[in-house]
Amino acid sequence: MSSFLTDLFNSIFTPGPTHTLLVATNASFACLQLLLAVLFIATYSIHFIILSGLCGGLWWAINWFVAELAAAKQKEEEAERLRNVRKGKERQISPAEGSETEGETVARAGREGAREAAKAVSKELEPLAVPPAETIRKRRSLAGEMSTEDEWEKVEEEAAKDR
Repeated sequence: MSSFLTDLFNSIFTPGPTHTLLVATNASFACLQLLLAVLFIATYSIHFIILSGLCGGLWWAINWFVAELAAAKQKEEEAERLRNVRKGKERQISPAEGSETEGETVARAGREGAREAAKAVSKELEPLAVPPAETIRKRRSLAGEMSTEDEWEKVEEEAAKDR
C-alpha cells in the first residue's frame, strides 16, 4: 500500500498518464458512482441520477483520452522506427556490388531535384526596389504634420462655427 502511494505521488511529476495514476482515477470514479447510487437509494432524488450520468461521462472521457494518448504514442514510436530503418537504408552500400542502394539513389535524386527547383525559383524572383531617401523623408514629414490633437481642434472649431 505504501509503495502504491509513493508511486501515485511520483506519477504526479511524471508526464503522461501512468498506470498508478489510472488505477487511482478509476478507483475514485468507481467509489463516486457507488456513493451516488447509495444516495439515490436513500433519497430517491433525480439529482443523483443526473450526477451519476455526468460522473460516468467524465470517467469514460478520461479513459478514452488515455487510450488516444497511448495510440498516438504507439504511432509515433512506429514512425520513429521507420525513420531509423529508412536512414539505415540510405546510408548502406551493397557489399556484393559496391554500388549505392535504392534508398540512397532516391535520396540523392530528391536532393538534386530540390536544388534545381530552388535555382528556378531564385531566377524568377526579382530583387525588391528600395525607395529613394527623399521619398522616405517626405513620408516622415507627412506623418508629423497633423496630429490627433490638431484634428480635434478642427472639429471643435467647426462645431463652434455651426453654433
